Amino acid sequence: MGKGGFPGGGFPGGFPGGGGMQGMMKKVQKMQAAMVKMEEEMKQRTVEASAGGGAVRTTVNGKNELVSIKIDPAAVDAEDMEMLEDMIVTAVNDGFKQIEAMKEEEMGKLTGGIRLPGM
Repeated sequence: MGKGGFPGGGFPGGFPGGGGMQGMMKKVQKMQAAMVKMEEEMKQRTVEASAGGGAVRTTVNGKNELVSIKIDPAAVDAEDMEMLEDMIVTAVNDGFKQIEAMKEEEMGKLTGGIRLPGM
């Protein structure tokens, strides 16, 4: 009898999916490499968001950076700067939300929808 009372030692039948520990490690390494590649590709992507019917338009990249902001001159009202400020905040936050959703979608493709801790 081997380790744990099983013939040949270890777990009966090896790990699920065959290939044993070495096969599982290769799959993990392959997934890690794909994740690194996806993260690099995401850094190059941008999304556009707007608020106020397009009065404020922003572009955000996959590095979570605000790349550009465009403000329609008609949206600038010295008597109501608070509305313009709110539109800017809304457009920027929407851009960041879109980037995060894109990242989660891409990660889901790699992991088969399994949520990994810290990812």
